[in-house]
Amino acid sequence: MGVEPLTRATVFLGGGHIASTLAAGLRLTGYKPPIIVYDRNPEKSRALRRESQVEIARDLRSAVERAAVLIVAVRPDSVAALLHEIAACGARPGLCVSLAAGIPLRKLRARLGSPVRWARAMPSPVCRIGRGLTAVCFDRGVGRTDRARVRRLFGYVGQVLEIPERQFDAFTTTYSSSHGYHALATLAKAAQSLGLDRRTALTAAAHALSDGILYWRESRQTLAHLLHEAATPGGIAAATMSGMEKSGYARVMAKGLKAGIAQARRNAKT
Repeated sequence: MGVEPLTRATVFLGGGHIASTLAAGLRLTGYKPPIIVYDRNPEKSRALRRESQVEIARDLRSAVERAAVLIVAVRPDSVAALLHEIAACGARPGLCVSLAAGIPLRKLRARLGSPVRWARAMPSPVCRIGRGLTAVCFDRGVGRTDRARVRRLFGYVGQVLEIPERQFDAFTTTYSSSHGYHALATLAKAAQSLGLDRRTALTAAAHALSDGILYWRESRQTLAHLLHEAATPGGIAAATMSGMEKSGYARVMAKGLKAGIAQARRNAKT
């Protein structure tokens, strides 16, 4: 016997960090439909229920049967086992979204077969405050209604970009908020080594990164113009930027991104 449409929900399989982030962001920004979480760890589920008023599924089958959108929110190396469990539980999902970095649509499609419709999404941790960025792509045969549903869901928690799947690995390594945190920590540490106290160093570094980027976004000036404006020839900023470039700043950045893409490709083999 089928489930009545009004009881359908957004269902997360996995109650870890990314499910917590999205559930919190959805509730913060006024998302009203039911959110259901299935996780083998009852502590994770209870924590999510306290934080974001989610429902807890009693088992995998009941979670799948309630899903209007089924979100696979487990680690890449756990995806294959989870999809095997779904296939074995007797319930048949419809629209599924994988958050697993590196796992391609062709593998997801092969695990569950038709009539499951697959999308991939890469949401950032900043979705927790409704200011995130999510890339999405869709498998062949996913119709306009389902595409709009996925974009609308992630639109609650920030900006949504639909990109080709071939760009997903590069996007995943580039968009991470870890770049900002790492740059903040590194810049502040360097400033401390020059004599600033920790609080002042962090304040100065945070302004350089977050407020400078905010100005770029809101002013709609080109990066080239702002770099020229901020780093005038003969000035301190110009000397600083020149020193960084000579030390291999661009080379280090490119090397780091390549390492991230290599990890995504390893994930694809799981």
